Amino acid sequence: MLQLLNILLTSGIVILSFALAIYLLLYNFRNRVAQIFSALLCCILIVYFVELVIVAAPVEVALEWLRFQWVGIAFTPAAYLHFTSALLETTNDRSRRRAWGIGVAYILGGMILLGALLTDRIVWDGILQIGTIHLRAGPQFWFFVLYFAIFILWGLANVLRAWERCLTSTSRRRMAYLALASLAPPVSVFPYLVLTGWPQRLPAILLWLLLVLGNLCVGSMLMVMAYTVAFFGVLTPDRVVKHRFVRYLLRGPFQATVVVAIIIAASQSGGLLGLSPLQLALFGVVIAILLVQLGVEWSKPLIDRLLYRRDEQEIAWIQSLSNRLLTTTDLRQFLENILTALCDLLRTPSAFVAVVEGEQARIEVVCGAAGPDLSLPAGGIGALAGRLQPSGDLYVWDGYWLLPLRSRSDDELIGILGLRARSPEIDLSAEEQDFLHSLAHQIEAALEDRMVQQALFSVLERIIPQIEEIQRRREMLRYEGAPALARLADPLATPEFPRWVWDALDHYWGGPKLTRSPLLNLQVVERASDDHGGPVNALRAVLLRAIERLRPEGERSLTATEWLLYNILELKFIKGYRVRDVAMRLAMSESDFYRKQRIAIQELARVLAEMEREERARG
Repeated sequence: MLQLLNILLTSGIVILSFALAIYLLLYNFRNRVAQIFSALLCCILIVYFVELVIVAAPVEVALEWLRFQWVGIAFTPAAYLHFTSALLETTNDRSRRRAWGIGVAYILGGMILLGALLTDRIVWDGILQIGTIHLRAGPQFWFFVLYFAIFILWGLANVLRAWERCLTSTSRRRMAYLALASLAPPVSVFPYLVLTGWPQRLPAILLWLLLVLGNLCVGSMLMVMAYTVAFFGVLTPDRVVKHRFVRYLLRGPFQATVVVAIIIAASQSGGLLGLSPLQLALFGVVIAILLVQLGVEWSKPLIDRLLYRRDEQEIAWIQSLSNRLLTTTDLRQFLENILTALCDLLRTPSAFVAVVEGEQARIEVVCGAAGPDLSLPAGGIGALAGRLQPSGDLYVWDGYWLLPLRSRSDDELIGILGLRARSPEIDLSAEEQDFLHSLAHQIEAALEDRMVQQALFSVLERIIPQIEEIQRRREMLRYEGAPALARLADPLATPEFPRWVWDALDHYWGGPKLTRSPLLNLQVVERASDDHGGPVNALRAVLLRAIERLRPEGERSLTATEWLLYNILELKFIKGYRVRDVAMRLAMSESDFYRKQRIAIQELARVLAEMEREERARG
């Protein structure tokens, strides 16, 4: 039982390491801490994957895999030191000595790996003890132990220093979790049996009990580490990160581990109920997947209650709002249903709803035959109204009966309901009129709600860049304090400045990366806003001026080296040529084009920074 449980937990750690690495690279891929931690997870993944492979492998095959396992073992101390150094850098503690130490650690790790793969000086031969096989220590194994101890202890010291430098209670709490859980990588990969073997006087059950307990601790600590790292570099609120992380764990690693448990149990069933192990595994896996998904959905209110204890009412309101918002498709489906009901009841072949915008109208939904041509006379809606024949609150126009749709708040005309006339004169009965007005009120409510939503979306579109900037500043201030304030005060000092330039050029002729660009806050752009009709056009003009500053003197050439950067920026971003066309014009390969483009962007960012400093100097 303990051996089977150990296999299950080892499988769980393999699944968890792989899933967490994918999660961090997906949601935190631009953050250096998350990138390096993903590399550390890959080292753990290799170590535990080999442990699974050798369970039922022949001795000769197992020995080859055990040597390959040293890919993860040899590089774990270097990756761990690299990760803890990145943590320190988030608190604005940078050191050239640490950078050199990281390089030395990776070089030594590579040397140890080569020694383990190609020679018998680090490890050699193998021994089978109480159901498990392991290599023996070679004459130079002490060198690995020394390397492992030095860089792991250095990494632990880095984590403790990062905890001391945290400024807020939240950051200190998370760094404390990280400091305790950071023991997982060294604890999980160190080859204890290579160093000591298993004493013959101790019972075998003790080894498997220690392995089971150790795997439980390692899996728990990896989740804590990944949970803490998941908050680095994200521009979403903490509550969103928590909810996303928990649901990912339940739908991903937890579900996969349950499936593995079902397969292991089926393989040991011995033909339960007259079914083969394969049949039991198939049925069990299908049932497990469905039950886990159902359990996640049922547990969602409980998860929300645990994660959002302080903001439960606000979160419930936001979720309710999200479920009730009308998209364009929702509105059209709703209006189509109402028009279909009207056509059926009033026995008319077609109907339409038109939306009034200013003095113009456009058809939103048509039921039945094609709608009429709503090209209005010069005077717009007002001129059209003078040509209509009123009949009560309905109007006759060009073979249609029209009913004005008005807002509930200020009685303003917001739309027109049109019905194909079934007779030259309006001949609706009292019951039909009541039904028509009842559905018309529903159309008015839907149109007005949609107008309110669009106004809300317009406001959100303007404030979302500010919210993202607040989240970015909050993340920086949490760990860096006053130095971060200094950098935030000056956008030229941020390392993301070249990326902002690239994004603005990428959407030069329109797009959110231009309209929401942080470059809009530059003084040189604000000064040019009045002359160019707004900040977006001003930013476009400033970028063009910066590109022109890179233009060499003399006649233009597509092949001269000094014209290369200017040609790339002008052809690719200003004229909008495709990469292949630009590369052909400049007589270079596409891969070479991308390398030169990065250089051109960096040079343009330098020129734009000079222009901003000149503008500040002029006051």
